[in-house]
Amino acid sequence: MATTTKKKALVGAIVMGAISSGMYALLFVKQDLVNATFGKGGMYALLPIVTAFAFSFFHGSFTGNFWTALGIEAAKSKGGK
Repeated sequence: MATTTKKKALVGAIVMGAISSGMYALLFVKQDLVNATFGKGGMYALLPIVTAFAFSFFHGSFTGNFWTALGIEAAKSKGGK
């Protein structure tokens, strides 16, 4: 059962890593467009917040799957707290 979980986590890490890397590459390649659009003000001011949430989601999912694929999990609490 642990092997299946690690395999799923590895596939998830690869997919989320590819999406995350693509997002970073797109951000840097289109930096001028991003700066111009995000700096317009008004409703465009929400775009950096939405972008930060998207980056956080995909990068966080990649990181969680990466550590699970390596077999590293958080320690279980002993005291019930």
